[in-house]
Parts: sequence; C-alpha cells; structure tokens
Amino acid sequence: MTRLNLEQIRTFLAVVRQGGVRKASVALNLTQPAVTTRIRNLEQTLGCDLFDRGPGGMTLTKRGEMLLEYAAQFEQLSQLVAKDVIDPSGIDGRLRLGVSETVAQCWLPDLISELHKLYPRLQIEFNVDISSNLREGLMGREIDLAVLLGPISDYSIDNVDLPGFDLAWYVAADAPVHKDGTGYFDQPVLTYARNTRPYRELKEQLFARVGPGVQLFPCSSLSACFRLVAARLGVAALPRALGAAHVATGDIREFDPGWRPAPLRFTASYLGDPGSHLVETAAQTARKVAEQYMGDRNV
Repeated sequence: MTRLNLEQIRTFLAVVRQGGVRKASVALNLTQPAVTTRIRNLEQTLGCDLFDRGPGGMTLTKRGEMLLEYAAQFEQLSQLVAKDVIDPSGIDGRLRLGVSETVAQCWLPDLISELHKLYPRLQIEFNVDISSNLREGLMGREIDLAVLLGPISDYSIDNVDLPGFDLAWYVAADAPVHKDGTGYFDQPVLTYARNTRPYRELKEQLFARVGPGVQLFPCSSLSACFRLVAARLGVAALPRALGAAHVATGDIREFDPGWRPAPLRFTASYLGDPGSHLVETAAQTARKVAEQYMGDRNV
C-alpha cells in the first residue's frame, strides 16, 4: 500500500476544483493517466472511493467530501512551510502568468528577471492577451497570476494595485496641423479591442465630446496601432510610456484636443482561495517592478 503524500492531496484538490481529470492534468502540467493514477493510489491508500464516476462526470462521495476539508488544511500547511521554512532558491514548480500587451511591451522582462532571481528553479509560462480573456483564464484556474486592466470584482480574487499608464493622443509626424485639436478626429480613431474597458470608455467620451460621426477602428495590437498612426491611417490615444520612443524617432507626434482618456489602471490579480505564497510573492514583485519602471521613466 502506498503512503499518503502531498502530491496525491494536491492532485485530488485539482480534480475537484477543475471539475475533472482532463482540466486537472492541464493545471498540474501532467498527463491524464498520471492524474488518474494518483487518484487511484490515493483511494487505495484510504481504502475507499473518493469519486462516483458516471456519464455525467465525477462527483465526490461522502468520504470524498470529508477528505476535501482535510485536504484544504494540508494545502494551507504546505503553503506555510513554503513561506516560512523552505529557501526560495530551492522552490521549483510552475507559474502560469497572463499579461496584457501594454505590460508585455513595458516591464514584463523585468518581472521575469526578478522572479528568476527569487526562484531560480521556477518554470514560468506566460501568455499575452486582452484583459477579458485573462480574467476568464484566471477564473477558470488556467492562469495563476493575471496582470490586467483591473481590479476584478469577485470575492475569490485578490487584487494588487499597480501604477497606471497615462494616455496621450498621437498623430503621424507629417500630418497636417489643426489649430483646433478636434480637427484630427476627421480621421479614424484607432483604439483597444472592442470588448475592453478602454474601448467602451473612449467610445462614450468621443460621442459626448466630438459627436456620433467619429469612426472607431478597434485593434488588439498596440504595436500595430502605432504603425498605423505613423502611416497616417488614423489617430490614437495610447500609453505615453510606449509612445515616447516613437515620438523620439520622428514617426509620430502628440496632439492636444483639450482632453484625454483616463489612465489605464492595472492590477496583479490571483485567486485568494486556495492561497499560494509563490503567486502572492509574484504579485508583490510585479508591483515593485512596475513602480521602478514608472519611476525611472517619470511617466
């Protein structure tokens, strides 16, 4: 008979939280047979079935429900050990990181560098996406830490506030000059993807300040927006932290229509239950790195 171990407990919790073996295998970075074997070994160790297996999926038995409470306590204890006892340099594992493109183009490399210093053996996986998709991935437990337009208003999520990104209006450097800044809006306005908060807020402000005739061209790529502005295919309100380099090369210039959208507010968001000292530390590291980045550039 095999001994009860933390990996079995961790796998049991993943199957319960993810709703099945397939999703648990993705979350744990294991094969489905490996997850199944761990659950079978755990059941053999305890001498009982933990799941009822049927056409509709896996549901906890009464003994499985009893184990769930104890398993959560095991997990909390292991987190305390990781926090207070284990040397960070000896911690291995995987961090699934999701970030918005704005952050990816600014201080993501600094964040990954800092995390590697803290946890040299940590495997970091990251993907760049729009905030709505990152939120969905976090809530679905497919992402451990999401750096996105936040905060996420959900009882299960902890949000660490990050420095915002001021926006500025940009037009091609060789575009005609308008004494009245609103004259630039006879061109299409390039903006964030349609299903994002910046798109909705900008649309509302343009309607109120300029009128319903302004054309909006949503785009999910900030780098593409800058290229399109430089090619005189539109104007855009984009992060000044990124626009400064394009202004310096003479591709684009700022203009002032008398107003600009509110700064982009980001959070490092993660599931507070179950807690993870590693993920919490990564979120706090993201704040430190972001503050350093913004402080160095005075933006």
